Amino acid sequence: MKIKFFYGLILILTSLSLGAEPAESSLPRPKLVVGIVVDQMRWDYLYRYYDRYGDRGFKRLLKEGFTCENTQLNYLPAFTAVGHTCIYTGSVPSVTGIAANDFYIEKEKKKLYCTADPTVECVGSDSQAGRMSPRNLWVTTITDELRLGTNFHSKVIGIALKDRAAILPAGHTANAAYWFDYDSGKWITSSYYTDKLPRWVEDFNARDRASQLLQQDWNTLYPIGTYKQSTKDDTPYEAPFIKGEKPVFPIPTSKLLKTNGYSMIRQTPYGNTFTLEMAKTAVEKEEMGQREETDFLAVSLSATDYIGHQFGTNAIETEDTYLRLDQDLGLFFEFLDEKIGRDHYTVFLTADHAAAHNVGFLQSHRIPSDSWLYQKVLHRLDSTLNNRFAVQGLVYSLDNYQVHLDRQLISRFRLAYETVKSAVLDYLNNLEGIAYAVDMEKVAISTLPTGIREKIINGYCRERSGAIQIIVKPGWYESGTPTPQGTTHGTWHSYDTHVPLLFMGWGIRQGATRRLVGLTDIAPTIAALLHIQAPNGCIGQPIPEILK
Repeated sequence: MKIKFFYGLILILTSLSLGAEPAESSLPRPKLVVGIVVDQMRWDYLYRYYDRYGDRGFKRLLKEGFTCENTQLNYLPAFTAVGHTCIYTGSVPSVTGIAANDFYIEKEKKKLYCTADPTVECVGSDSQAGRMSPRNLWVTTITDELRLGTNFHSKVIGIALKDRAAILPAGHTANAAYWFDYDSGKWITSSYYTDKLPRWVEDFNARDRASQLLQQDWNTLYPIGTYKQSTKDDTPYEAPFIKGEKPVFPIPTSKLLKTNGYSMIRQTPYGNTFTLEMAKTAVEKEEMGQREETDFLAVSLSATDYIGHQFGTNAIETEDTYLRLDQDLGLFFEFLDEKIGRDHYTVFLTADHAAAHNVGFLQSHRIPSDSWLYQKVLHRLDSTLNNRFAVQGLVYSLDNYQVHLDRQLISRFRLAYETVKSAVLDYLNNLEGIAYAVDMEKVAISTLPTGIREKIINGYCRERSGAIQIIVKPGWYESGTPTPQGTTHGTWHSYDTHVPLLFMGWGIRQGATRRLVGLTDIAPTIAALLHIQAPNGCIGQPIPEILK
């Protein structure tokens, strides 16, 4: 009798155990992953304005999450499209095909915008700004792999003011990507994704929120005298909104809206507020993070890039933008806490590239720096080659710090390609401000430092890059004017390539690492967190320190 009872008890316990097995063995994942890319954010902005940040934004990421203090772009050029692509693919232009924002198809000598797609139509307005898609991207993204890994049950949405910053992170299989059309003042998409905007996007557009924000004008968040990390308000290093006027506060955005249109939103901190409000609405209306499968929201904050280009890295406008962004991020995280649950989402924040100090600013402090004029160099190079070969137009572009040679013209006049290339190299290597001009096909045997050589090799896309890479001296950059205002980026130097990288939330340890981390390591880290395959062109490695 006791034996029968004993076996019966074992049978009951076994059946209970089997019945509970699906719940215990379900794959642990966060409900939502949020990728935030702050366009043109230098790593040192985390600490330059640290004392003025609140506790809910950047400080929360630093205190509750994990920070990779030495995260570097490991390719060239340091531009927006390449950065966003690298973050989400774990790869570099040599593999992804996204060689710059705009690049040339070498065989056709045809310029191509990174997300341009003439086969699709704009959805949401009559603008040509909607004729975009990810078709020029050759590889999968981490967002694609999440969709593939869940048999397309996961939902992926990309949101940014810039089309490329919404499209490339969202990948080929995204449910949606939305970007802002400055002509109509509406969030739009393309027929690649859908033939009609969802009702919630139409309702959001109907609010005309961009206009509402710009009506407030832009003054400093705090008394202007407290901005001790910035230059004075009126300097020659900044570009005004109206030619002939001074680049000073207050900025009458309500007036400028009437003259400059909706593009004004991207040149103010309100552009970030606007984008995060759109992101919150997407989470709420699409029920992201509130379903059985893990969802992925890719958000890029583009206003920081436009403001940086106009005012530079040391302006009160830049400092004020990051103080306001800190507040916006705090509100966004609190929204996610409430909507998804504080311990149920994972967020990472990084940048697609950083930025240089204005050359005039550096010169005023006796730091070696200058700029070289693109058109002037191109004109003189063409003249030099014409004097030698009696042919004009052998070089048709110096875009992206690369030289594009006209192979068809070289062939037509029966010139030796290597001889023409050698002549270009000789000219550029004797030009002031250029440290090296390097043959792309011979980089591996060049005398360049290892780190620079690796970045050139990673950035060289045979079908879409130039024949020669230009490496400028520290403090130098390409400019369209003799006295450049604001700033730019694109070079190998640390001020262009050292970016923040912070993780927080589900599955993330608290801590920091100061070892070298590549931008290519983000996607495989997220893949490890989610237990999915890394993107198919990925060359990065997971960052094991951050994962619980």
